Amino acid sequence: MAGKTLDLEAEYNNRAAVPDHPVVMTRWKADAEAARAVHPPTALPYGRGEREVMDLFEAEPDAPVAVFLHGGYWQALDRSWFSWIAPAFLKHGVSLAVPSYDLCPDVRLGRIIGEIRDAVALIRTRTGRRPVVFGHSAGGHLAACMLSEGRASAAVAISGLFDLEPLIPTSLNAALRLDAREAAALSPVHWPVPNGSTPGGTVLDCVVGADETSEFVRQSRDMADDWGGKGVETRFEALPGLNHFTVLDPLGDPESGLVKRIVELAKA
Repeated sequence: MAGKTLDLEAEYNNRAAVPDHPVVMTRWKADAEAARAVHPPTALPYGRGEREVMDLFEAEPDAPVAVFLHGGYWQALDRSWFSWIAPAFLKHGVSLAVPSYDLCPDVRLGRIIGEIRDAVALIRTRTGRRPVVFGHSAGGHLAACMLSEGRASAAVAISGLFDLEPLIPTSLNAALRLDAREAAALSPVHWPVPNGSTPGGTVLDCVVGADETSEFVRQSRDMADDWGGKGVETRFEALPGLNHFTVLDPLGDPESGLVKRIVELAKA
């Protein structure tokens, strides 16, 4: 940004940027517990670790499966926070898998990417097809990684992080411990784009809240522009009136455009 130095801490520290985030997260937890009571999931281990387990909410035996990857800057939360998004997909006949994964600083980010590979591979083995993968924030990063590697039929990244270099000077990096080399290597904006000559999907939606920080909006727009210019079918959308936390609200509404888009991709 010419003539102005960005405050990267302010741009990327979402909890500080949204002071009432505890209210939203409390709602997530309560709604998740209510959803689990009505739709008890099956716990599926996909690895040997305590956190290498996913919740599977099954619509019907042969239903397509969407995989949701949670956020938390790869250092917070787990699958139990997000059960509330399952009913909207079940209503459309789409099953939902929500994996937990190990967190930084206990493991490196590269290990987390590997765990998500294993989780997605398990769903593919069970169904015989690549799932659509969608995720929020850190989960948006992981969703793009899975699409690049040909493991997803399509990806929807909600408030995703695709270039990790700006995180290096922020307090968020205390747990991530990224240096310039590792940040570049693990940034999907630098990864090979999926194309028709490789297996997997070639559709990436980049969705962000219009009220998020300028850097989160830029990251989604830039990723859609970059991969779109290289032949991927990309779509950018800034959802009006939503911040980094409320951007997930449409996932609780089976009639929302976001849910219908993910369902469309899952059934394609």
